Parts: sequence; C-alpha cells; structure tokens
Amino acid sequence: MADPVILLDNLSKTYLVPERDAGVMAAARSLVQRRHRAIKAVDQVSFRVEPGEVVGFLGPNGAGKTTTLKMLSGLLHPTSGTGRVLAYEPWQRQRDFLKVITLVMGQRNQLNWDIPASDSFELNRVIYRVPPAQYQQTLEELVELLELGPLINKPVRNLSLGERMKCEIAAALLHRPQVLFLDEPTIGLDVTAQRRIREFIREYNRRHNATILLTSHYMADVEALCKRIVVIHHGRILFDGPLAELVKRFSPHKTIAVELEHPIESNQYADFGEVVTQDDGRLMLRVPKADTAKVAGRLLAQLPVSDLTIEDPPIEEVIEQVFAQEVES
Repeated sequence: MADPVILLDNLSKTYLVPERDAGVMAAARSLVQRRHRAIKAVDQVSFRVEPGEVVGFLGPNGAGKTTTLKMLSGLLHPTSGTGRVLAYEPWQRQRDFLKVITLVMGQRNQLNWDIPASDSFELNRVIYRVPPAQYQQTLEELVELLELGPLINKPVRNLSLGERMKCEIAAALLHRPQVLFLDEPTIGLDVTAQRRIREFIREYNRRHNATILLTSHYMADVEALCKRIVVIHHGRILFDGPLAELVKRFSPHKTIAVELEHPIESNQYADFGEVVTQDDGRLMLRVPKADTAKVAGRLLAQLPVSDLTIEDPPIEEVIEQVFAQEVES
C-alpha cells in the first residue's frame, strides 16, 4: 500500500481566549490580572487520506474543520500531536511543501479587485516560480475546464460571485498542486455555479490524481464528489468511513415518495407510516427500513398510486442524527 498523502495522529489545537466581566472596574482589573479560558478547537484528531482520495470533512460551524485545514496547510501550529502532508510537516512551511498544496477558502479572496484576474494569475506564476511553458499549458487547461475565456481580462470587481469563485480556484491551481484543501468552495453560489465547480473538482481529481479534503455545508457537493466522509463535532471525530455506511448506521428509516392519480382523504395515510409532507396527491412517508417493502406493497395495493419511489433520507438528516447521538452520549 502506498504511503498516505495526509496523516494526522492525535492532532490538537487549543486557544486561550481572554475573558472578563462587564463594567469599568472589571476592565481595569483585566489590565493587571487577565483571565483566560481554554477552548479545544481540535481535540486529538487522527485519520489518513490516501493518494487520489476525495474526502468530505463535515461538521457544524465551530466543529474544528477550518482549524484542521489551516494546520494541514501550515497556517497554524498545533498545540499537540503530529501531522504530515506528503511527508512534510506543514507548519514548517517549507518552499517545496507550499509548491504541492493549495488552500481555497470560499469566504476569502486572493485576487486583486482592481486588476484583471489574468494579472493576478501572472503574479502567482512568479511567486510559485512556474516555468512559462508549464504555466501556459496549465492556464489553457483551467480556462477550458472552468470556462474562463470571457472572464480573465475583466477587472475582478466586475465579476459575479460565481465568476469570481471560478477565477479564485484557477489562481489556486496554476502551480498544479497535488493536495487540495477546499473550505466551502461553493458557498454563496447559485445552483448552476455550484454544479460547475463540482464538475471541475471531479475532473481535476481525475486528470491529476489529486488528493482532496473538502468541507461544505452543501450536501450536494459531498454526495457528488466524496465516497468517504469524516464527521467532526466539538473538535473530535464522530465518524470516518464510506458515505453509504454513514446512512446505514445512523438512519433507521427510508423515505417513500408517492404520487397518486387523484387526492384522497388524508386520514387514510396514517396507517402507512409517518407523514413527512402531503400536497395535492403527493405524499412523502418516513418508514422503518425493515418495513419498507411491506409498506410499499400495501400502498400499491390500497391506494391509487401512479408513481412510487423509495429513497434513503437526505444526508443532512443523517448528519443531524449523528450530532444528536453524540449529544445524547
């Protein structure tokens, strides 16, 4: 087996946050006697990512996702534990390490707003010392994949959010990194722009066997790109495994969507399962997995069904169930 591209072993990050009571006297006392509270942003996180894997790194706001990515990209030093990315210790920020990784943060800009994106691209070429021939080849590939032709010569401030995000991603990949840390790359984008970014990430992974660690609150990103996910909450790993296994383990229900030839009395639905929604001849039921086949048979036999679909619950619901079980334990 090849060595992992990313390896974390009990990686932790603790922040000391100053605290004080309200009021002028409390403010005065804090000048000579500060009080701090330790907050564990990341708490003994361990996992590995193999070459070419695309792994979803999921959790609610404040779970420790971005802090972990910042440590792996060398922006933060850990409090304890170890981490390796392509055999480098990230927080040493060696030049050779910086040439093989990139960090894309959907809420941060690296492009200069007052000049065309192409000028920022050229600046990145110089910073990363990319040979002109390689740069031109990579730029042409990115322009094709991201459909940037009409955009790169416009001032960045004149681009829409989706157009700007595509240029941000291109700028981050001009040096052909082997490892991509993507922190909410589709945040705030419309559905069409999200789909195009996902398609690009998939194709970049296929062409270059890039290893990708992706955070996103859009489950469509995760379902489209990631076979494996790592779920983190309060800085600790709750789940690490295939997406299908997460659904199997944490969701005891299936969803049955039914379309009827004509509406019927709503009280006739109660015996089939929990009614999630019903509207003008359309019905959605939540039923225990073990009863799915039996309930579907009864629906077909007893109701004027024109269409019936059995689905796993939305990933959002499954993730919420993971968090709920963690709180209960």
